[in-house]
Amino acid sequence: MGFPHHGTTLIELPHPTSPERAAPRRRVAHSIVTRVAAIALTGVALYVVLPSLTRVVGAWPELSHLSPLWLIAALLAELTSFACAFVLQRMLLRTKKWFAVVAAGLAGNAVSNVLPAGDAAGATVQFRMLTTVGINTDNAAGGMTAASLLGVGGLLALPIFTLPAMVGGSPVSPGLVHTALVGLVAFALFVVGGIVVMATDQPLALAGRVAQRVWNGIPGHRAKISGLDQRILRQRNDIRSTLGQEWPRAVVLSAGRIGFDYFCLLGCLWATGTSARPSLVLLAYAATGIIALVPITPGGLGVVEASLSGLLVLAGVSAGDAFVATLAYRLASYWLPLVAGSIAYILFRHRYRPIEATSGAARAKTVSTDLNGAADSR
Repeated sequence: MGFPHHGTTLIELPHPTSPERAAPRRRVAHSIVTRVAAIALTGVALYVVLPSLTRVVGAWPELSHLSPLWLIAALLAELTSFACAFVLQRMLLRTKKWFAVVAAGLAGNAVSNVLPAGDAAGATVQFRMLTTVGINTDNAAGGMTAASLLGVGGLLALPIFTLPAMVGGSPVSPGLVHTALVGLVAFALFVVGGIVVMATDQPLALAGRVAQRVWNGIPGHRAKISGLDQRILRQRNDIRSTLGQEWPRAVVLSAGRIGFDYFCLLGCLWATGTSARPSLVLLAYAATGIIALVPITPGGLGVVEASLSGLLVLAGVSAGDAFVATLAYRLASYWLPLVAGSIAYILFRHRYRPIEATSGAARAKTVSTDLNGAADSR
């Protein structure tokens, strides 16, 4: 835009020492620093995993040699995985609005996968889209949180299903054994923590009070928060009531979402002609999922490719087949949903924008009528 033009309009600049006007500057500076740090961390992580990402992407020409039948099966499995996720979200949100749930889920997933540490941004987009169509805000927040917790718990539980293969004496890479042990410990902690949080109030309330005190003690924050412990408890109660008597069905749908995603990876491997043991592939899949929980890069880009291809090699898959299978799996589970999310958001805006405009026009007409009536009464 260039430098501002020095015309006749005078703009009074705020005094640099005014605390009322300096606070917004501090918040903007803090936001900029946070974003720059996130981008820098993402850049470092991508630089570290760049060699593995390059090898996976370089396997692109080999996709033409994969079995078409197994590729179709893999795509159908991934589609079923997303369908399980949408059915679960619809149940937890207590709504019958299929289009809104699917569109919001795809759009939120796309935003999460394109921004550094984009989970919060993706959840915000999904939440706003759901509330736009009239879904209760408490139901939206509780349902989204419950679905997320079920997903994490299911992912951490996967190493349990690989125990028979390890205990049975079959040769297993030490790296995969250590991964399974870490996953089992994490799952045990998750279960114990979940029971404590869902069954008792004191630990959760204490955590809320500590978080509130830490937040209010950060310099530069003018807006203080209060009652965080009670809000957290109400959120927990919403999640507990959301699951209610439907928890068996919720567990099955959550398991289906993860299971069919794993079958997608297995189908991509079988499309290469490899004969990897499904139990070890499951362990590699679980370990990669746990690593991807840490939002280092958008959607785990680069991190997932490096981790999954390396762990598949430990599971007995040749390096070439591991790279090709990883590329095919990421196309089905990451890149195609990105495209679908963009299309879903456009369709959502096209469908609900006229409603919003009509509502706005109706409100404006009502206000105008009220004002005219008031003027007449005078």
